[in-house]
Amino acid sequence: MSKIVVNTNKAPGAIGPYSQGIKANGFVFTSGILPLNPQTGAVVGSTVEEQTEQVMHNIAAILEEAGSGFDKIVKATVYITDFGDFAAMNGVYGKYFKSECPARSCVEIGKLAKNAMVEIEVVAIA
Repeated sequence: MSKIVVNTNKAPGAIGPYSQGIKANGFVFTSGILPLNPQTGAVVGSTVEEQTEQVMHNIAAILEEAGSGFDKIVKATVYITDFGDFAAMNGVYGKYFKSECPARSCVEIGKLAKNAMVEIEVVAIA
């Protein structure tokens, strides 16, 4: 059994004691990914659509670094601060899955780091 830390400068660095992702036993596990600019660490966008788009770009970079991609995601967990934004978030999220969508949970929470509106974590086949 091996465990490999996944790290890329094409996605925002960790803002705490965690890794962008871990590759283990044929899977890639990402941390919760925020809508941050990889170079500045600032939140990108003022709408949930803009923020979801940035989150998905960041996830793509991490999965690519791990040798995976959106077509290999098996589970996603979405955290949003306002369930009223679900349809808007879902519209952007859905563009990334052409067929065989992953299993998913979506949870409304009180607050996210850096006052982001959305955070997504995924598990994918490596």
